[in-house]
Amino acid sequence: MPIPARISDYLDSHHISYQSFRHPPAYTAQGIAQAQHISGKKLAKVVMVVSDDKKMIMTVVPASHRVDLNKLGRLLKTRRIRLATEEEFANYFPECELGAMPPLGNIYHLDVWVDEKLGSLPKISFNAGNHAETIQMLFTDFKRLVRPNVGSFAALLH
Repeated sequence: MPIPARISDYLDSHHISYQSFRHPPAYTAQGIAQAQHISGKKLAKVVMVVSDDKKMIMTVVPASHRVDLNKLGRLLKTRRIRLATEEEFANYFPECELGAMPPLGNIYHLDVWVDEKLGSLPKISFNAGNHAETIQMLFTDFKRLVRPNVGSFAALLH
């Protein structure tokens, strides 16, 4: 499956330089990192959360990490925050395979929070809307395009 047109058209229309890479189908962030022969610290994964006011929020953390909901809750100044279910967020990304959405939340009208660990990398790699392709671009281009909130809310996977 190629990169969905909504994603490639968006990147192209904003003159973003990016590369796409095909790999054997992989359904976990760590599996994608292995298939691409890159460290899980260098691959961004999307984790959808819901705040106490029922607002859907896209978070982006290294594949080697998880979202620390307590830290994120403090950043968002909310008492309750939880992981979203696939059923809750599936309709936000109609052209993407479930679980393979890119961290381009702005084109889906979602607030995006990126962990600062990704901001220290020169490049960011992420799912391209399917389970067999990734996109890589400069983090500075990603930040200029998406305008994410940046904070410290990721914790290493155990």
